[in-house]
Formats: sequence, C-alpha cells, structure tokens
Amino acid sequence: MYEPIRTKSVHSTMAGTTSDFPHRSREEELDIQLAGHLAALLAVTDDLRGLSPSADLDTAAERLAGEVSRLRGGRTPMRATPAAEGDPASLHQRAHALAGRALVVAASRADTAVAILAAERMDAHTAALADPKELSAAH
Repeated sequence: MYEPIRTKSVHSTMAGTTSDFPHRSREEELDIQLAGHLAALLAVTDDLRGLSPSADLDTAAERLAGEVSRLRGGRTPMRATPAAEGDPASLHQRAHALAGRALVVAASRADTAVAILAAERMDAHTAALADPKELSAAH
C-alpha cells in the first residue's frame, strides 16, 4: 500500500550523529539579529540626519556604526546617502521601534553597551516625538 522510503532523511534522528551543514550557536544568531537591528537603526538615523542635522544624531550614527562593525567582526556597515525628504515623525517612530528591538536582543545576549545605546536612542526618539518644534524645524 505505501512505498518504502528509499532516501535518507534530511533530519538527523539518531543521537550523536553529525550533520553535513554548519550550525550557528545561539550567541551567533543573536549577534546577527542584533547587528541587523542596529544597521536598520543606523539607516533611519542617517535619514534623520539628512532632514535635520544635529550633533546628537552624528554621535549616535558613529556609535551605532561602531557597534555594528564590532558585531560583524570588524566589517564596516554600508552607509547610504541620507535622504533629505520624508516625515520626521514617522522616522522617529521607526527609529524608536528599531531601538526597542535592539534593546530586547541586547538584553538577551547580555550586551550592556548596546543595551545602553539602544535605551538612549529610544529616549532621544521619544523626546523628539514629544517636542513638536523639533519635528517642524525639519520641514
């Protein structure tokens, strides 16, 4: 009634067997995830810098680039030319959400430096959203 399985299973079912494909550790996966969140936050920060240049955003961008580089084994993150258009409020909201994601991953991998940086960025974007003068100055 059923045809027997003729090929080897792609799933390892026997204890102690090694597979032919590489596995990453949980820490490596978290590093990759954290670097991705920080790189996305860096891109949004660069866009905000294009709309309303400030020393705070310049410093944040450099710190974010440094952390992404550290997490990626010294590889420098790609940086796009900041867009000089867009809605500052939506960019601040996106940056706040990305910083929150980075904070969660940083906390789970016990990376204090990134957790502090992410929390500072969340605070900065919350303050920017609460201050309508800063948002309207970018237009």
